[in-house]
Amino acid sequence: MAPKWRELADRLAEQIRDGEYAPGAQLPQIRDLVEAGEGSKSTVHAAYKALEAEGLVTSSRGHGTVVRERAPLKRLGIARYDKAKWRDGDEVAFIADRVASGRTYKRNEQTQTVSRVTAPAAVAQAHGLPEGAEVYARARVVREGSQPTHTLTSYYRPEHVEGTRIVDPTPGPAGRGGGFRVLYDAGYEIDHMQETLFARVPTAGEAQLLQLAPSEWVVELHRTTYTADGTVVEFAIGVHAATRFAWTYDFKVPDSARDQGKEEGPP
Repeated sequence: MAPKWRELADRLAEQIRDGEYAPGAQLPQIRDLVEAGEGSKSTVHAAYKALEAEGLVTSSRGHGTVVRERAPLKRLGIARYDKAKWRDGDEVAFIADRVASGRTYKRNEQTQTVSRVTAPAAVAQAHGLPEGAEVYARARVVREGSQPTHTLTSYYRPEHVEGTRIVDPTPGPAGRGGGFRVLYDAGYEIDHMQETLFARVPTAGEAQLLQLAPSEWVVELHRTTYTADGTVVEFAIGVHAATRFAWTYDFKVPDSARDQGKEEGPP
């Protein structure tokens, strides 16, 4: 049998998900639930702490316990890299997500720091570089208003980006069309990429930087970007606040047997 605080937390969580308590609504004061017979002060407090750990509410002095906003940003999959967005326009990836979500944006909501560093092991492996080789690291923090949503650090070979806008630390995208447009203009048109996503517990520094609720996880992204001839022109690592995004992928379903038959042709 579950402890009483767990039963109360589960019941309140269900009410939140059913919309009884809307995003931004304040939950009853602890003393009110105690008076209503929901349990002792310590029981109700434990239930509220559980809801906070699960990312459903936030608690602060003077505001009580409030239901978190639950309208995550659309984090587009394939569509966010459409060449028409950045090659022919100025819709870089994080802006494409905001447009798809119907949210406003400012270009300077992306900060960045650029430095030349010794390639970490994963970066060297992705780029096919020897141990000790140097790369440019372009680290960004992206915010929606005052709230950080994610970080993204892209690593480039110096010979691909030296002297370009990619190594300019000015806040915002690297000029019109962003980093992919810079690579395109330098003769490195992106052709395909591989993304790997996994969830994990954040480090203390990440929790502070992204302003995460207690026990909120992050989704880490590894992105490897290639030209048509297989040259790696960017390896990126992103760390996303898990509850602030919903990943969306829209793609044609492959049929490898049919495609193989086309390649082989008639006997």
